[in-house]
Amino acid sequence: MNRRVYLAAVGSTVSAGLAGCSAVTSPFENDGPCDGQSCTIGMNRNAFLPDEYEASVGETVVWKNTSEAIHTVTAREASLPEGADYFATGGFEDEQTAIDAWHESQGGKLETRETFEHTFEVPGTYTYICEPHVTAGMTGKIIVSE
Repeated sequence: MNRRVYLAAVGSTVSAGLAGCSAVTSPFENDGPCDGQSCTIGMNRNAFLPDEYEASVGETVVWKNTSEAIHTVTAREASLPEGADYFATGGFEDEQTAIDAWHESQGGKLETRETFEHTFEVPGTYTYICEPHVTAGMTGKIIVSE
């Protein structure tokens, strides 16, 4: 067999096998469904699960790190409805402080199986990110109605 053909075949096989590894889902389960009364949002390597949820005013949403990666839940301040409280893991009062804390010392991190919760009191649409994985598209949305 030609050496180039052999190396190409081996390289393709290894690449295909490794590509499957990046799609592995979380080894942990979310503790609760999102059923309209309560919601536990899980986190895999680069996504919130589910990434969009419709909640009612007064409902508490729980995020649980169901992966082996470190994550954050960081609200996008510009998306907050008027009068809504800011929310972020670490208890930061605004988005820039949360982002700075992450980049300085991994402030606000959620370790594997840790949780964060927020009660939504104002109707509207809230977007949030995972700061360490935002460039990979790890974003979510909560739509709160009366």
